[in-house]
Amino acid sequence: MSMNDSYNQQVAASPKPTSNSLRVLFVDDEKSLQEFMRTELPRMGHDVTVCPDGKTALKVLEKASFDAALLDLRMPGLSGIDVLEHLKKVAPDTEAVVMTGHASMETAIEAVRLGAFDYITKPCRLVEIETVLLKIIEKRDLKNKNLALQNRVQAAEGSSVLIGKSPGMSAVQKLISTVAPSDSTVLILGETGTGKELVARTLWKQSSRTDKAFVPVNCGALSENLVESELFGHRKGSFTGSDRDHKGLFEVANGGTLFLDEVGELNKNIQVKLLRFLESGEIRRVGESEPFRTDVRVLCATNRDLRQLIKTDDFREDLYFRINTFEIRLPAMRDRRPDIPELAKHLLSRAIRKPLDQCQNLITAEAIDVLLEHTWPGNVRELANVMEYASIIAGGETILPEHLPNHLRDASRGVPVLSIAQNTHPVSRTLEQIEMEHLLRVLEKHQGNKGAAAAELDISLKTLYNKLNKFQELEQRRMVG
Repeated sequence: MSMNDSYNQQVAASPKPTSNSLRVLFVDDEKSLQEFMRTELPRMGHDVTVCPDGKTALKVLEKASFDAALLDLRMPGLSGIDVLEHLKKVAPDTEAVVMTGHASMETAIEAVRLGAFDYITKPCRLVEIETVLLKIIEKRDLKNKNLALQNRVQAAEGSSVLIGKSPGMSAVQKLISTVAPSDSTVLILGETGTGKELVARTLWKQSSRTDKAFVPVNCGALSENLVESELFGHRKGSFTGSDRDHKGLFEVANGGTLFLDEVGELNKNIQVKLLRFLESGEIRRVGESEPFRTDVRVLCATNRDLRQLIKTDDFREDLYFRINTFEIRLPAMRDRRPDIPELAKHLLSRAIRKPLDQCQNLITAEAIDVLLEHTWPGNVRELANVMEYASIIAGGETILPEHLPNHLRDASRGVPVLSIAQNTHPVSRTLEQIEMEHLLRVLEKHQGNKGAAAAELDISLKTLYNKLNKFQELEQRRMVG
């Protein structure tokens, strides 16, 4: 194969992608240097596309994206500065390194002013190139971690520890410890509210990727028109409104873990692309013709019956077998009742933002008995809402049966049902107290579901949280006073 035939092709015998792999564009008119880079950059673990001049580089940039570009400053036709200026317009995330002779140091400094990451003087030593590429990797990893936090990582609410010693949960924890150290794809199954994302986070924390990003995404919440762009990224101008390059979540999670919650909601087109990644490690941005590789561990979860979806032709059977390399099935709350006392105290600790050891005596045995008799259709999520509700009603005091929602107490044997008004001062009730009583009644009506309560009250979720926090602070002051 001639040089002209192969300059825009990636090296066939590329190593397995890792978080330290870069897609490198090398632009230089020296043939010997071109051949040298075709050999040495893949040996370092990088993919390389070699271009003999600036004009060819601009054509390649129309079809593919890169992590780094090594640009010779002095070339016939378009110079390295010309390529750099174009690169920063079409792909600002690509880090450019200019190569120059000692006589062109002023031009190299100008290139840095124009956005170049660094410059290297020619003749270049391989160790210098390797060093600057390692710096680019470090910068990319830090940037991806920040993007992960900004875009998808949910703020942790208290300790993210799996609670429970029931047979079902003991089996789950054993499975997690077995598969976590591997890079195997895991399918997490369970009813809504059983803690599937917590299992995914635990798998990540016990893996070798814990120092890299954990990127959760709810597939059911993604817009059908934008799901491909969100997951795989897009090229500037690839569709109406795409005014800049966009990194997909597979790129953001490079080196780390991507958690696809509600994977059964993905459409068939995206299922094909997910299968392609799992089989080849390659993704393709919307608007680009060339695929590239990324190193991501994929964890999936769903509360739906994927086998039934396969029968109705809503889920690909080959994808099901690919994501189900290892299966973890979470038990429902009704099947792990021995865990309820410990779980309730843990969730109370999270709700009132106090250490667990300070919450051991903040709920009575009688209140625990009420919790044990409930069927918990909403699983752990429902219990979390109940404990937050009870902590607000109790006003910082020990939680009694009467502080629990009505629907729990009504189902319990011989538990007195007290109105919310009995927990407030009967004399001199302020407008603020009356408002809070109404708010708490609506919360109780919706079984602690704050989203539904806010909708009925015709206020934002943020406003509801602010009112609840204010009420809790007033109650704590009242108890101290």
